[in-house]
Amino acid sequence: MDFQLSGKVAMVAAGSKGIGLAIARALSAEGVKVSICGRTQETLDASGMALSVRADVSNADELSDWHTKTLQKLGPVDILITNTGGPKAGNPSELTDEDWISGVDSTLLNVVRLTRLVQPAMAAKKWGRIVHLTSLVAKQPYGLLTISSTLRSGIIALTKLQAKELATAGITVNGLLPGHTLTDRQIHLVGIRAERAGKDFDEELAESAAKLPMGRFARPDEVANVAAFLCSSQTSYLSGQSICVDGATTDSLL
Repeated sequence: MDFQLSGKVAMVAAGSKGIGLAIARALSAEGVKVSICGRTQETLDASGMALSVRADVSNADELSDWHTKTLQKLGPVDILITNTGGPKAGNPSELTDEDWISGVDSTLLNVVRLTRLVQPAMAAKKWGRIVHLTSLVAKQPYGLLTISSTLRSGIIALTKLQAKELATAGITVNGLLPGHTLTDRQIHLVGIRAERAGKDFDEELAESAAKLPMGRFARPDEVANVAAFLCSSQTSYLSGQSICVDGATTDSLL
């Protein structure tokens, strides 16, 4: 299937590794000129994307600077992938006000800010694709991911509201909710669980994978392929949805 994306410009937040990088590569393979941001210069330099900018998604000024540099080098943005590494892990009673404030800045406000930046150019073209990369915990909360579960559930509502507001401008807005994917974040969480349970890391990793319906973690490219489809011209009437790519893990009916 031809996604009809050749020549489009995309911004992929936190795109220097993990699922973000996989999405950037999937879009690039479709002929998209991809601009990514990230916090680590080494991984940015190794990405091979059309533009790589050092920026922290929790910092409004750095997001604005990334957007400006993308406009200057690649042109107006057609596709936006919002993404972040995830807020601090912890059960409700373990988290401080500072943890919550940091989580809001990195997980929620970056979605609001980036959408605000790209919306005018998309509306002027009457074409745009916005995909908010979140997590299955938006639909199935997980105790160790209290902040993430809370904020990402809110992003489902925000996705619906943005989709309705931007529908007549030819802009679709959807959410993509990955399941347990073998990324640095997953490795971090497995390490926390192993330490709390007094288990060996490799033992916890194997047990965690075995508990999943497919008996394994997802690969980043398996999530990225769905993201690329959501950005395609074929999805012009698909908007306001939050789609799990979780190998049948989530029990929620909605």
